Amino acid sequence: MALLYRILWFLSLLTLLEEDCRTVGYGHSLCLNLTVKSQPGPREPWYEIHSSVDANPFLWSDCDSHKGTPLGPLEEKVKATRTWTDLTQTLGEVGRELRMILPDTTLERTSTRGVCVDGRSPTLQAKLSCWHEAQRGPGASWEFSISGQRALLFDPMTGNWLATDPGASGVKEEWESNQQLTQYLRTISLADCSQWLQEFLQHWEDMLEPTGN
Repeated sequence: MALLYRILWFLSLLTLLEEDCRTVGYGHSLCLNLTVKSQPGPREPWYEIHSSVDANPFLWSDCDSHKGTPLGPLEEKVKATRTWTDLTQTLGEVGRELRMILPDTTLERTSTRGVCVDGRSPTLQAKLSCWHEAQRGPGASWEFSISGQRALLFDPMTGNWLATDPGASGVKEEWESNQQLTQYLRTISLADCSQWLQEFLQHWEDMLEPTGN
């Protein structure tokens, strides 16, 4: 029964991820894409963040622009809010946490520990999605890719990890045993991300309300 649940969860989560953070089930979604490099090249940022609400871009940030760069029509509404500051600071902390474990994060079949086959240091992409669906309520997920290869899924609702690439089984076991990391990711996705989405949606809906003549 547990195996069946994990299979169904995996299939449903893949469907949501394929939506590419677009509106799911007539609900709303917040998508946060982080790219972390352990050893960036000259003048390259060691982390970048791209964010969107209902597939509408609204934030870009890197390690040099600590407060983030607003994008799209949401910018004037949210850039001066406490929620905006909280989001950019929290994502910066996530970037630092992931960078600490990145040197030991590689796919087994394509690399030795900490160094990719082509000589480049590994890159970690973390995609956090949270949503409010009309029928099923709130939800969240993490997807991790290693040097561009989809590797791991994490379900914050259950705490389950799943390796989507055979070479990521070692990383899965290591991260799965790291209770501090697991709890950290759950808190950000189930508490912080959900709150950010609600706050940004309020500003978004205010923008869409018709104004009187």
